[in-house]
Amino acid sequence: MALPVPEWRGLLGGLWAALEPPRRERLAAASLRDAVRLGCDLLREEQAALVRLCQRVCTGKEPEAASFYREQGNREFGRRRYQVALRLYSKAASHEPPGSPEVSVCFANRSAALFHLERFEVCLEDIARAESHGYPDRLLPKVLLRKAECLLCLGRLQDAANTLSVVENKIHVDEFMTSATHQTLLKKLSQLKVKLHEKERCPEPAQEACADMQGNSEIWEENDRISGASAFLSLNYDTERGRHLVASQDIVPGQSLLKEEAFVSVLWPGESLPLQDSETAWDTRVTNADLYCHRCLRQLLASVPCRGCSYAKYCSQDCADMAWEQYHRTECSLGALLLTLGVFCHVALRTVLLAGFTEVNRLVEGSHSGDKDPPNPKAGCKCLSEAPETGASARDIPGCNDSGQYHSSYQAVFHLLPHAEQHSPEHKFLCMLSVVAICKQLQEAGLHATVLNQESSEQWPKPKASEQTSDELSPELKTVAEAMLRHVLQLQCNAQAITVMQELGPGDGAVVNKKPMRLATAFFPVLSLLNHSCCPNTSVSFSGTAATVRASQPIPRGQEILHCYGPHRCRMRAAERQQLLSQYFFECRCQACLDELECDVKSVVSVRNSFCCPSCQAPMQGEEDLLCCSNKACATSVSRENLSCRLQDLQQQIQKASDLLRDGKADQAIKMLLKCQMDAGNFLSPEHLLMGEMEDHLAQVYATLGKWQEAARHLKKSIGIVEMHHGPSSVETGHELFKLAQILFNGFAVSEALSTIQRAEEILSVHCGPQSAQIQELQEMKTCLSELPRSILQRT
Repeated sequence: MALPVPEWRGLLGGLWAALEPPRRERLAAASLRDAVRLGCDLLREEQAALVRLCQRVCTGKEPEAASFYREQGNREFGRRRYQVALRLYSKAASHEPPGSPEVSVCFANRSAALFHLERFEVCLEDIARAESHGYPDRLLPKVLLRKAECLLCLGRLQDAANTLSVVENKIHVDEFMTSATHQTLLKKLSQLKVKLHEKERCPEPAQEACADMQGNSEIWEENDRISGASAFLSLNYDTERGRHLVASQDIVPGQSLLKEEAFVSVLWPGESLPLQDSETAWDTRVTNADLYCHRCLRQLLASVPCRGCSYAKYCSQDCADMAWEQYHRTECSLGALLLTLGVFCHVALRTVLLAGFTEVNRLVEGSHSGDKDPPNPKAGCKCLSEAPETGASARDIPGCNDSGQYHSSYQAVFHLLPHAEQHSPEHKFLCMLSVVAICKQLQEAGLHATVLNQESSEQWPKPKASEQTSDELSPELKTVAEAMLRHVLQLQCNAQAITVMQELGPGDGAVVNKKPMRLATAFFPVLSLLNHSCCPNTSVSFSGTAATVRASQPIPRGQEILHCYGPHRCRMRAAERQQLLSQYFFECRCQACLDELECDVKSVVSVRNSFCCPSCQAPMQGEEDLLCCSNKACATSVSRENLSCRLQDLQQQIQKASDLLRDGKADQAIKMLLKCQMDAGNFLSPEHLLMGEMEDHLAQVYATLGKWQEAARHLKKSIGIVEMHHGPSSVETGHELFKLAQILFNGFAVSEALSTIQRAEEILSVHCGPQSAQIQELQEMKTCLSELPRSILQRT
């Protein structure tokens, strides 16, 4: 979660309420620097409570847990559930203490699961890890035979021959090997030798290197003033909109406008996904922390564990080493505290660690000349701190360097608006005490030197006698706490969620169903220049920690580049959007909101996600609790609450049907979904999004059964409803067309599949770019279908 756990929020809420009114007033009006100073005196009994809360979170190395996970992994491996076993072996490795010989067994066992999953390259990496961590010599021949088999599968015949030679020598000299094991190994060795000779006699033809399947290259010219931005953009400022980006030339749909690497990102712990049904002493669920690299956010297959904690995991040793040097040597022992205090506090700490104390201190000291934010404009979006006069040169815009260039730097992050005076006093109090708690823990744990980027604690100044109390922070850590408080407050308006398309279900079906999921929270200083619109002209996609902004529609010269912060006109009404956008401290005045709020234009959501009459199916109307049938010949009236309850019941039934499908009970799922459709037809409009969702679920069930025509029929109905809500060129329509292409491909409907692939490509390349995974898969399907014999193509 972004904020601290509810127990800590409740505790500090009580502390705030118990303060004398004059003290509350002083804290509410305090600058960031003064708030930190006052906060140092307040954390006493609360620190002990925080320690107790942190004890609920396990981030340390637990040998007993390692043993448990390894045994569970062995059990799942015996059941041939190799993917589950893989995750459990990774959990076991993360809990083994540094230097433990058992970690080599975890890697060796995991290599076996990888071999059965046919991930041969990664299997070889795990075998190398097992060897480097001292895998027992008596067990090594079996692992080396697996290595040789991987090399054979990869066509690396000479390496395979060398490995088999090593295995043969080990088998002959090992005196402790039992006769049964000896015979098994010799038999396997003989089989692999035969396989090697066959491959040497009949070598497989070398595969041609795959050429770039996308013929059209992207339009891109680097901007010399805004890092990562297209030359088609310019940085502007006015008092109404603050800093913002504008098209300096006409822009076409799909054109890349911004490519930015996050200044900092922190993995979002996310929801847990059960690995097995039974509850056990140790948590066997898999979370984002098990699925993605904690540094680069790449998807993990065989993770490299942190040397000091069980939480952080990486895609490679290089990533692990870089994370350790840049920030994790400081964060490692604070894992439970950071998970308890939330992602925003974690991002704030990592931001100052990446920036370095020298730069943090320079900017914090420079900010003390003007602690207060400028008045917030009545309209528009994010405004500027220390805003220059209209018409000022670029070098006067906060975040720009002396040359007037805006880089994705800590200076740019620091000058994002914290809105210190707009946050509620209670929220500011919570954030302030949370960052003070982190800095006190840094001081008590002796991590002051690492925060200051120094090798030894002897190198930083000793506190004065008056400062040598358990409640007082060193001057340097007060500076760090002030910067962290600024960043936590900034994040409410400037945090960017990094999302990924995650597979729903096991992911081993012919049709892969995916949905966007929050993966991490990050600071993107250049992306933060984009103001909000409920009807934006851009799409944002992510690859690891990198964001790419593309034009989703034609943008004429002089028009502002706009990004949706979440509330979109196709997903909610204007009143709901305004309520959600209040966290950004501005009133949205985009065209969609003006049309709905001032011109009395009904929203897309209101028109299509409406109720119909239970008696005659005509649309229901009315703004109050009592809805009346729009058909004058029908006198039916129903309370909105009654219909809303029916809608909730229907959603629960659809979820049960989805659970049945996940459990392999497709026939029962179909019956339940068809009944849901009949019930929904009695009170929901035919264009309601839930009607499309049911069609989508039915398509998924029929695809599971291999009934491709039936699946396609239902999915086409779903696409029709999605198009009505989001538009025929929306990314949502593109994702649905991608699923339809998979169904038509598997159903051998060649002609229709090719036309659907073409349309899906056109839409998704605009929103996600030509190199996205979905575009690549569509192109592979198209190539496969195009290579079919002409006689088959003519028949289909």
